[in-house]
Amino acid sequence: MAKVSSWTTGATAPIDAARTSSDRRHINRLGLLVALGGITMLFAAFTSAYIVRSGGGDWTALELPPVLWMSTGLILVSSLTLELARRAFRDRNLASFRSWSAATAALGTGFLASQYAAWLSLNEAGIYLQSHPKSSFFFVLTGVHAVHLLAGVVALLALFGLAAAGRLVPGRSDAPTLTAIYWHFVGGLWIYLLAVLSLLG
Repeated sequence: MAKVSSWTTGATAPIDAARTSSDRRHINRLGLLVALGGITMLFAAFTSAYIVRSGGGDWTALELPPVLWMSTGLILVSSLTLELARRAFRDRNLASFRSWSAATAALGTGFLASQYAAWLSLNEAGIYLQSHPKSSFFFVLTGVHAVHLLAGVVALLALFGLAAAGRLVPGRSDAPTLTAIYWHFVGGLWIYLLAVLSLLG
């Protein structure tokens, strides 16, 4: 009887472990979806305020700095490199995963640098946060977006460190997929903001 009990316990242990891992993945993905929902609501509120405020008599047109188009190119390419990293991880090619993750983090850093250059170019033209309503929205919207993208860069660097330390296991670790979902979301959010700033108001 003891042997049967021991055999049964040994058989069910992997099943319980797999179930726990699956539950953890569902919780992590649900948490990410909740976070993305909160970010979406935040920028939806910003957009509504932007549209309403643009109808005011003191609304002033603002020519967007050309460097923003370079920012857009960087964020688009970074989504491609991160997808290549995710596929390399799925295929258990950790060396390629680390390379593409590092490339994505570098592109994200380049995006942040180009955003800073855009803010400086406006400052040099005498346009600041408090200059007029549209400039205020521009600095706030791009600044809040930059904070969220910076969080993505930090996540990528953490992934790189975990992979280098051998703590990411293909088939078990969900972090690369969650990071990719977040990064693609933030990239899409930038395209949306650029359209709002360019076409509305």
